[in-house]
Amino acid sequence: MSSRGLLYQCVSAEPSSLSFRGNITLQKIPESNMALSVLGVFLGLLLEVSTHGPSSVPRSSWRHDDVDLLEFWEPDVFNYTTLLLSAERGVLYVGAREAVYDNQLLWKVPENDMSMCILKGKSKETDCRNYIRVLQVLDEDTLYVCGTHAFQPVCDYLSLQSFRLQDRAEDGRGKCSFDPAQSFTSVMVDGELYSGTAYNFLGSEPIISRSSLSQSLLRTEYSTSWLNEPSFVFADVIREGQNSPDGDDDKIYYFFTEVSVEYEFFGKLLIPRIARVCKGDLGGQRTLQKKWTSFLKAKLVCSMPELNFVFNVVHDMFILKAPHWRDTVIYGVFTSQWGNVGLSAVCAYNMSSVHEVFTKGKYMQKATVEQSHTKWVRFNGITPSPRPGACISNLNRMQSINSSLQLPDKTLQFVKDHPLLEDPVLPIGNGPRLVTKDINYTQIAVQRVQALDGNIHHVIFTGTDKGLLHKSLVLEGEVHTVEEIQLLKNTEPIKTLLLSSQVARFLYAGSDSGVVQSPTAFCEKYPSCVDCVLARDPYCAWDPRSASCLNIFQHDADPRKLIQSLKGDAGICPTGVSCRNVICIKFELKWSCFSAWFLSV
Repeated sequence: MSSRGLLYQCVSAEPSSLSFRGNITLQKIPESNMALSVLGVFLGLLLEVSTHGPSSVPRSSWRHDDVDLLEFWEPDVFNYTTLLLSAERGVLYVGAREAVYDNQLLWKVPENDMSMCILKGKSKETDCRNYIRVLQVLDEDTLYVCGTHAFQPVCDYLSLQSFRLQDRAEDGRGKCSFDPAQSFTSVMVDGELYSGTAYNFLGSEPIISRSSLSQSLLRTEYSTSWLNEPSFVFADVIREGQNSPDGDDDKIYYFFTEVSVEYEFFGKLLIPRIARVCKGDLGGQRTLQKKWTSFLKAKLVCSMPELNFVFNVVHDMFILKAPHWRDTVIYGVFTSQWGNVGLSAVCAYNMSSVHEVFTKGKYMQKATVEQSHTKWVRFNGITPSPRPGACISNLNRMQSINSSLQLPDKTLQFVKDHPLLEDPVLPIGNGPRLVTKDINYTQIAVQRVQALDGNIHHVIFTGTDKGLLHKSLVLEGEVHTVEEIQLLKNTEPIKTLLLSSQVARFLYAGSDSGVVQSPTAFCEKYPSCVDCVLARDPYCAWDPRSASCLNIFQHDADPRKLIQSLKGDAGICPTGVSCRNVICIKFELKWSCFSAWFLSV
């Protein structure tokens, strides 16, 4: 498929609970036997889950042409998958393929570089182009941009004043992927780029790195104990060092799926991971020179405990940040590596639980006695001090250890040999917040929304591999999917999902064929009070004066006179209400509402 790619600038319009019923009874299997847990019951679960698997059915469904969407695309341009939203400038920047687009300034691959790429067996029409993978804010006037550049990644600086590259090209190895199809993530933190990618042409040397103008590249050790065929999905910073009484450091967290090193079976068992490094890490003086001294990783669990069924592939993560980092909640979308199960799950994690695992969790070590499937076991020896993998704190400074360069070799050698923690990060409620059947979720974004009753709800937006968007929330332990929108005109995966920082404004979805801007709510689609209330959408409320369903964040109506019930109590609507496809009956002073099609069956 041939095309011309670009960086595309678009101006915005504005400056758990889970129940499962079935007849299968399984004995509780210990965490250490997860490989056998997954593989041993898999065939039985296929039948049980596919027959009785829980699902959340959207209450409303809108086709692409039914709703007001704004689409961004250019003829013969593809791969609009790198999005950057500038709330200050009111601009959405979109990285696509082979150019920086504003004033028609192309960023093509030179002929000699393309020829070298072709000689190495890559496709001229697809591989040997410049796919933009990194698009990060460096400062208020500059973006940092990296592209695959015909399997020779290159980075440069983009001036926002002229929207031109500054011709300060840098080697992109360790910052950007070689292969446009390879998994990749990056985040800019205080002028330093943190990336998860591959360091070589073949993609066989995975790396988590930090690069900046002032310091040399800091990276992971090249070892399967550290990274074993990872598929990176997300990275972000948590400001744990702000106002820390212990003098703690900020942390950068990475999320990926990798091949398990703990277990070995007849096939490769995949494990979702969360890894962490400290922002102030400078590497070691002798041991781990120019390598992370703070790299640790743990298992990220998303499972149906009552069936010992594990969702062991993570596709995307979203960090819902709070004023204090301990109140932050992490959301992720997962599937099973056995795709024919047909289930997707959303799991949520408390940041405080993550912190507990990394600061107090037990380490693992390679098994000294050969076992049938277990290759790593708990380390039961004496752990060196300072704690291996920990950030520099006030306690270390009192011991005259002011940076990682002053850490003792014993601590550094230990973390080099023991990067894996035994304790897993468990989800809130010990299970998924949401499970869907026959739908493959690819992306997730979450927003806090305050309803009229003052309660704050987490609204979950999930994109699918068919171009659909689901909006869901958890109400009193039950999942309610408000609506399903055919966001993309073509049936293709949503590859990027972004929310505007302003509540109830816009959501942006990137795909191979374009970018779509969508409202976060379609309140105007509900023609009656009952329709509006039964939607159970925290963005929407019925206004009796205008006889319309309003977005409560976009209208000046008196909130005290609006009608909203996230319990779906249509009885609060004025008497004599009518609605499309819904029949309401008052019985014993309480309204009950039914779909008209259901009553006609």
